[in-house]
Amino acid sequence: MQLTTKGRYAVTAMLDLASNDTGKPITLDIISQRQNISLSYLEQLFAKLRRAELVKSVRGPGGGYLLDAAAKDINLTQIIEAVDENIDLRRCKGMADCNKGRQCISHQLWCEVSDQIRTFLNSKTLQMVIDDHNLNRGL
Repeated sequence: MQLTTKGRYAVTAMLDLASNDTGKPITLDIISQRQNISLSYLEQLFAKLRRAELVKSVRGPGGGYLLDAAAKDINLTQIIEAVDENIDLRRCKGMADCNKGRQCISHQLWCEVSDQIRTFLNSKTLQMVIDDHNLNRGL
């Protein structure tokens, strides 16, 4: 799985947005400062998240971003895939030709591991992660 900073930062930014939801838009500058993520990087990520209809933008004074659905309805796979991350551990990326036109000996193993990761990320919503975080902090 090639989960790079793009996927991690997208999830972190979406968690920030969800955990600070007051019904008013939040600027990327505020998320950037709170999460120590480059503003220009967030702008790129949020363009993709908006296209995937996970966030909506509000223009003008007092503008920013809001979740486009409840935090309980957005799972981590949606976020990761929205920013073009791939949840696939196979070297061949599903082409089944990782060994000179044939499947390599470990192909099925990596398929199964990738499926387990996808299932786990699908089962976790933003709200669940926030609730787990608050529970662990004793809130």
